[in-house]
Amino acid sequence: MTVLIDDPRWPAHGRLWAHLISDHDLDELHAFAAANSIPRRGFDRDHYDVPDEAHARLVAAGARHVDGHTLVRALIASGLRVTARQRREG
Repeated sequence: MTVLIDDPRWPAHGRLWAHLISDHDLDELHAFAAANSIPRRGFDRDHYDVPDEAHARLVAAGARHVDGHTLVRALIASGLRVTARQRREG
């Protein structure tokens, strides 16, 4: 079980954001986020959006830094990925 984080390169709200995922289950992801002061409001169905200033701290806490393509492949392989269609359907 691994928590992965990609590069903070997604702009929103005047800052850059990274994605934090689990390659195994959401309970692991929620536990890691809570232990590292990432608010639950940052959870978006299959990942947390985390601000760039938290990136180094999360890596130091054990999140494995990967590129965005690797992160998406791991999320798909885990079976946790919520597709765009599923997002649209609610």
